[in-house]
Amino acid sequence: MNLPNQLTLLRIILIPFFIILLMNGYYIGSGILFIIASVTDLLDGHIARKRNLITNFGKIMDPLADKLLVTSAMICLVELGEIPGWIVIVILAREFIITGLRSVAAGDGIIIAAGRSGKIKTVLQMIALSVILLRNWPFSGFTDLPVGYYLLFIAVAATVYSGIEYIINNRQVFQAK
Repeated sequence: MNLPNQLTLLRIILIPFFIILLMNGYYIGSGILFIIASVTDLLDGHIARKRNLITNFGKIMDPLADKLLVTSAMICLVELGEIPGWIVIVILAREFIITGLRSVAAGDGIIIAAGRSGKIKTVLQMIALSVILLRNWPFSGFTDLPVGYYLLFIAVAATVYSGIEYIINNRQVFQAK
């Protein structure tokens, strides 16, 4: 197994430890672990492209690992009363719609690659969740504004935008034959 795929697996393996820390009130520790897991996402893609180590495993498991990490964080934060549930519903709805779109397309032999807006929404989600988990750090040093929540609302907007973009750019998948 190549290094990018090992990093993807590491991200998945870190999720239960992240959840245990967060659900036991260790926000900073869980935030640090979340950031480490998020950084593996940046690293695995960069290494895979740079060293030409792109595999079918990576194409499937990398985005799945991202979704597992982000949704695990959001669901735990909803349970803890830290973020509203509608945010998770909107983000999960987009993920299910795009996954369904990709499945239908794959049945027709069409591969829908991750687009730039999809990558941006993932990064925004990870940054927003990191700031929330770290209790608004580093912004807490100079403002009482809930910057993490503002970033999360921006991430939700980016999530909706990227979902609409995927649908528009791949509307041929919906056309009857």
